[in-house]
Amino acid sequence: MALADLIPNGGVAVDLGASSRKQALQAMSDIAAGLTGLQARAIFDAVLQRERLGSTGVGQGVAIPHARLAGIDEVVGIFARLRTPADFESIDGRPADLIFMLIAPEDAGAEHLKALARVSRLLRREDVRQRLRAAPDAEAIYAVLAGEPASDAA
Repeated sequence: MALADLIPNGGVAVDLGASSRKQALQAMSDIAAGLTGLQARAIFDAVLQRERLGSTGVGQGVAIPHARLAGIDEVVGIFARLRTPADFESIDGRPADLIFMLIAPEDAGAEHLKALARVSRLLRREDVRQRLRAAPDAEAIYAVLAGEPASDAA
């Protein structure tokens, strides 16, 4: 499964205006609901419940909130670049501006973990984070997440 396969059309938000972790998660839950048919509140509650177990802020301005829910058949990813970084209680204390939310089926143990690992590996790379922050639009961000090489035109 390629990372790009996780992100449906419309699953990238550029310069999302959220000033807190809860606002970012709510806005991303709304986007996910529109793409999956799940209730936004159910997504938000599941992701927030997972956040209470331990922050999903992984450092370097990146957070990977995730949850498993009934009513979905495959892992779905939503990516947002926040206009203003939000506190995700990251290990390094740095607020996050690059947020990759994963929603997985309730019984998707291995598939969920593989998706998390793939996202984590990609966003750990400094060059990828720089390209995501510099990308002018959702299409360019999607290209970075899909692993396409940087364009010389940028």
